[in-house]
Amino acid sequence: TGSGGDGWVSSHEPPRRSGDQTIFFQYEYPKQEDIAPEQKQYIQNYMAAFENALKSENFKDPVNGYARYIDVGSFVDYFIANELSKNPDAYRLSTFMHKKKDGAGGKLHMGPVWDFNLGFGNVNYCTGESPEGFVLRFNTICPEDYWLIPFWWDRLFEDPAFQAAVATRWSQLRNGPYQTDKVLGIVDSIASVLNVESRERNFARWPVLGQYVWPNAFVGQTFQQEVDWLKSWITQRMEWMDAKISTVTGIESHQEGPYVQAVPNPFKEVLSLLFELTEPCSPTIQVVDTYGRQVEMIKTGYLQPGKHELSINTNAWATGIYVIKITERNYRKSVRVVRY
Repeated sequence: TGSGGDGWVSSHEPPRRSGDQTIFFQYEYPKQEDIAPEQKQYIQNYMAAFENALKSENFKDPVNGYARYIDVGSFVDYFIANELSKNPDAYRLSTFMHKKKDGAGGKLHMGPVWDFNLGFGNVNYCTGESPEGFVLRFNTICPEDYWLIPFWWDRLFEDPAFQAAVATRWSQLRNGPYQTDKVLGIVDSIASVLNVESRERNFARWPVLGQYVWPNAFVGQTFQQEVDWLKSWITQRMEWMDAKISTVTGIESHQEGPYVQAVPNPFKEVLSLLFELTEPCSPTIQVVDTYGRQVEMIKTGYLQPGKHELSINTNAWATGIYVIKITERNYRKSVRVVRY
C-alpha cells in the first residue's frame, strides 16, 4: 500500500479508500539491480490478469476465474496463519507472495508469512490485544489508518468455494497440528529451552522484563507470567475462531429477529440446528446444495414459540456447502453449513 521502491501501482483501488491510497507492489527477487525489464513487464501483466479476473463477473469460474491464476490453498493458509496470530500487519503491509515457474504450475502463491512481532495479542491498538475479532476487518475497526487491505480478500469470500476451503482447512488443522494441547506444547517446549541461561543473558543485555515496550498490551513481571499470558491468549483465540470462522466466510446468516444457528459449523457427522419461533407453527426444514437441489426435507410437527434444537442425520450428505431453510407462512430463516 502506498508507494516506494521499485514496483508498480495496482489499477484497482483498495476498499474503504479515504484519500490517495493505492496498492503498491514491489519487486523482491530478482533484486532491483538485477531484474530485467522483460521480467518486470511479465509479472505486472500476470498480476493485472489475476486482479481483472477476480474483479470480473465470472470470478467464481474454476477454470477462467481467479483460480486460474492463484494457488487457492496458499491463500487459505495465509488467511488462517495471520488470523490465528491476529497479525495487524497482515494483508496490507508485511505481505510476501511469489509466482511459480510455468513448469511448476505457474500460479501465484501467498507467502512466506512473516513479521509477527505485533501478533498474538502483543499490540495495544485497534483491538489487537483482544483474542476476538478478525484482523481482516482491520480497516473497518481502525478506519483512520492509512494502510489499506486490497480488494482481494472481500472478493474471495464472496465465493462459496473459497468459503468452504477455509472452513474445511480450519477443521483439518484443528484436528491435527492446531489441537490446543499440541500448540501449547510447542510454547512450553520453547519456553523450556529459553528458561535458564539464554533467558538470563537476554534480559541482562536488554532489561525489558516488567517494562512497557511499545506497543505491549500485557507487561508481565516474570518470564513465566509472559508465557502463561501467551498460552491463555492463544487458547482463547483458537476457541473464538472455532465459533466464528463461519462468520467471516459468510456461512452463518446475519439476520435480525429470531435466530437460527447450526453447530458445530463446519461439521463432520453430527449437526444440531438451533432456532427460535415467535409464534406457534409447523415449520418445514429444507436442505439444499449450492445448486439449489433439495437434499432433504424435514417435517417438525407443531411447535410452540420459543427456542428449539433439532438433531439432523447427515450420513447421506456428501462433503460440501449446504443451505438449511426453515419456512412457515411469514417465517423465513436460513443458515449455510459446511460438511467436511
